[in-house]
Amino acid sequence: MAKKIKRLSELSFEDFVAHLEQDKASVRIGAPVSENIEAASFMYYLDGKPIFFRSVGDSKFPVAANLFSKRKTIADYLGCDESEIIIRMSNAIRNPTKPVEVKTAGFMANQIEPVDLSKLPILFHFPKDGGKYMSSAVVFAKDKEYGQNMSFHRMMVIGKDRLAARILPRHLDKFIERAGGSLDVAICIGMPPQVLISASTSVELGVDEMGIANTLKPYYAYRLPSGILVPAESQFVMEATITSELVDEGPFVDLTDTYDYVRKQRVVKINRIYHVADAFYHALLPSGLEHKILMGMPREPTIYEKVNAVCKCTGVNITPGGCSWLHAVVAIKKQEDGDGKKAIEAAFGGHKSLKHAVIVDDDIDIYNPVQVEWAIATRFQAKNGLVVKLNEKGSSLDPSADPNTRDTSKMGIDATKPLVAKGKDFTRAQMPKPDFAKCK
Repeated sequence: MAKKIKRLSELSFEDFVAHLEQDKASVRIGAPVSENIEAASFMYYLDGKPIFFRSVGDSKFPVAANLFSKRKTIADYLGCDESEIIIRMSNAIRNPTKPVEVKTAGFMANQIEPVDLSKLPILFHFPKDGGKYMSSAVVFAKDKEYGQNMSFHRMMVIGKDRLAARILPRHLDKFIERAGGSLDVAICIGMPPQVLISASTSVELGVDEMGIANTLKPYYAYRLPSGILVPAESQFVMEATITSELVDEGPFVDLTDTYDYVRKQRVVKINRIYHVADAFYHALLPSGLEHKILMGMPREPTIYEKVNAVCKCTGVNITPGGCSWLHAVVAIKKQEDGDGKKAIEAAFGGHKSLKHAVIVDDDIDIYNPVQVEWAIATRFQAKNGLVVKLNEKGSSLDPSADPNTRDTSKMGIDATKPLVAKGKDFTRAQMPKPDFAKCK
């Protein structure tokens, strides 16, 4: 008799995706759709709902999209409540553990020969994009001194075996520089959510994000002939070389729902493409909820840790209205009147791209924008609760920041109530719940 699955967290990654496909909230599209705009338009207008395409373009591989566009979906996979994710992530960042290595992986049994990216259902997302983009791809790189690193990089198709990759001056760029200008890497598509979340974290050089993922939820890793470890459950794995050749990359719609401009970026040469027998291609809509969740949520624990160092932090929400990158609502349990402003400064330290921070008391639901606005309306006075920071370094994704220097202005709002309410009551009125059984 097969073992009964009691919780979603007990499912393998592939079984979890199969569960999502059978869920009533998911959308299954059996008719053929084009990889040029059409598939992405379904993702856009059905944002928040998992979508499963049977046939996209000329590719034989089905497409799964909008998979992890809700916190609850990720919480279900991790086996925790939504409110516990930030604590789990903070613990994982502080205590990474090595995944168990296995000798075989399903993707090694099948190879696309000769290498031809057109065999994959890579999508052209928005009308003014520079080309088709792999937007869910994670690069795994290795350095003799610093070990492994994994990070998200958008990759524009420029040939059957060539991509243009957007690489920021961070860890992967450092690895390439130390390797003399080119670097052999692995590129994976279709991986468990704890790996995707961890690939988006900002940690010190030398910290292997695969260890963060394993602490979030244990998984298996497979060592490629190159010596690079990758998740054994990956749907597609590519062996590739990041070269010193530069080409135009972009435009590309990023987190802010605006087009990022064209830059000279490195060419990536694809050497081999492996895939599991019945592989699905994970499509991620740029600026969609899944993009926002996977990019923004990993910044919450870094803000949480910084704020918790100066006062009692009870929650952080990088808000979708702030592009899941530029705005944060932070809840604190206030113990001193200066805690609100301390929390503002700490929040900016915890996420360098943060532009606006709102600090609220722990009686406010940070995921409810109406309650947050209520706190600003009733507990905030600009004359003593506003913090403005001029000529700060912001995000390259912010179209209002200086495109060359990233100079921006930042603002913090202390919307916490005073510890001593001088003649006024700042408490939100509460109503006990009735017996709804009487409605029957």
